[in-house]
Amino acid sequence: MPPDTPPATNWVRRLLNPLRNLLRQGLTPHQLALTMALGTVIGLVPVLGITTLVATFIAVRLRLNVAATLLIAHLWSPVQLLLLIPLLHWGNQLFGADAHGALTLAQLQQQFSHDWVTALQVLWKAFAGALLLWALAALPVGATLYFILRPVLRRVLARQQATTAA
Repeated sequence: MPPDTPPATNWVRRLLNPLRNLLRQGLTPHQLALTMALGTVIGLVPVLGITTLVATFIAVRLRLNVAATLLIAHLWSPVQLLLLIPLLHWGNQLFGADAHGALTLAQLQQQFSHDWVTALQVLWKAFAGALLLWALAALPVGATLYFILRPVLRRVLARQQATTAA
């Protein structure tokens, strides 16, 4: 009779078990590393609301596991929110914080109440700059994650297959 195991914590049920299930789905180390790297990079896009669409499109196009890509991308949502304001600020500086000054909530409220076209132009430049900065960082971050995760996952999957075979 197996010893009583303590009930799974919320952390284990919501995060670790889905990740373990991904390892059991028959994905190759290459596919799993690519899924994790792309899910991470897509999960950090500095535009709210497009993560699901972009992750699904890329996963289908590359024939990766869509659910796994979405899971990983959405696990990065808190970090995405934390990075959004700095990226918008740097994007605004990159594409000319000329006469409009720094991007602040008070400034945007004032601009929207007086000249909403100018406020939209400021936001457009800030988002364009944020996307450019994200794109410049996404390639090296994604490639680094992929090349680090692939050999690690190869060992983990080999160990898991050896345990299953025994």
